[in-house]
Amino acid sequence: MNRVRSGDGRATLADQTADGPADSNDGQGDTSRPVTIAFIAESAGVSVPTVSKVINGRSGVSADTRARVEELVDRYGYRKPTGAQRNNVLELVFRELEHLWAAEIIRGVERVARRHRVGVMVSEFGLHDSNPLTWDDTVSRRPHCVLSVAQLSEAEREQLTAKGIPFVVFDPATELPDDVPFVGATNWSGGRAATRHLTELGHRRVAMIAGPPDQLYCSARLDGYRSAMGAAGLPVDPELVVHAPLTGEDGRRAARALLALPDRPTAIFTTNDLQALGVYQAAREAGLRIPDDLSVVGFDDLPVVAWVDPPLTTVHQPLTEMAVAATELALTLGRGEAAPQSGMEIATTLTVRSSTAPPPEADRPGR
Repeated sequence: MNRVRSGDGRATLADQTADGPADSNDGQGDTSRPVTIAFIAESAGVSVPTVSKVINGRSGVSADTRARVEELVDRYGYRKPTGAQRNNVLELVFRELEHLWAAEIIRGVERVARRHRVGVMVSEFGLHDSNPLTWDDTVSRRPHCVLSVAQLSEAEREQLTAKGIPFVVFDPATELPDDVPFVGATNWSGGRAATRHLTELGHRRVAMIAGPPDQLYCSARLDGYRSAMGAAGLPVDPELVVHAPLTGEDGRRAARALLALPDRPTAIFTTNDLQALGVYQAAREAGLRIPDDLSVVGFDDLPVVAWVDPPLTTVHQPLTEMAVAATELALTLGRGEAAPQSGMEIATTLTVRSSTAPPPEADRPGR
C-alpha cells in the first residue's frame, strides 16, 4: 500500500477497495475515498443501524460491540457526512400520490421548507409503475434529508444511513425500532372518540369499516373502536366489523354488506373519509337517510367532507401540522443536530357535523 501526504500534511491511504480501505493492518487516519458506515459494519460483523447507534451515541448496543465499532471508526478515520456533502433539498417520498391527503402533507412540508430556504422534491415510488423510482435514485441525489410517508423498510433505512442521509417516517404504517424518528397521530384516541360519540348518542349497533389489518394506524383506530364499545358496555359483534381497502368504492361495497344484514347497524364508523363517502353512496342506494336512518363518522377530516350533504362528522387528523413537525425534525437531523425527541404523536380531535344523530326511535335503548 502506498501512503501519500495530502496538502495539509495528513496521511491518506492511496489504495483501497470500492467499499473501504484495501489493507487494514496499519490503517490510521483519513482515506482517499470516504469510509462508509456500511464498510465499518461489514468489518465489525454487525448491521448498519448498530454502527449508526454507536456513532450517534445511542443506546441499545453491547459494550463489546460498541468497543469493536469504535476501534474500527478510529482505525479508518471515519467521519460523519456533513451537510455540505448533501444537496439543500428535502426529498418527500410517497408510495402513491393519488390520496387526497397528499396535498395537506405537501402544504405543511412547503411551509417549513420555505422558512428554512430548503428546496423540496416530491417523489412517488409507485407500487405498480413499469419503471418505478428506487432508493438508489434518492441516494444518488444526496438530499439534505428524506421524509417518507407511511413506509420505510429496514433495507431502505440501512441504505440511507450508510450514506449519511437523515430520514423521518411520516405516520408510519408498521412498527419501527425505537431509534427511528417518526411523526404520527393519536389514532387509537381518535377511533375511541369517534365511537364514543356514537354510543353517547344512543347507538348500540355500531359497525366499523376497518382498513387493512397490516397497517399500524388502521389497527390502532380499530382498537380505539373496540375500547369505546367495551367502555359503553356493548359487545363487538364480529359481523359488524368489515375490513376493506381505504377507497370510496371499497367503502361502498363494505357498507352494502353491512346494510343488507337482517339487523343492520344504525351507525358506521370508517377508517378514513374516503370509505365514509362510499357509505353515503351505499345508504342512498338502500333508500336510507343520513343521519335520520344511519349515522356516519369518518377519519382524516379532508377539506371536501365539510361540503358533502350532509357535512361529515369525522376525526380531524392534523395532517398539515404533522407535516410541519416532521419537516422540522428532518431538517434538524439534516443539520447534524440532536432532536429533542425521536418520535412524536400529534393529537386528533373529533369534528362533529351533521352526519350523526340519535338512532331511530325504535332502535333507542329501552325500546
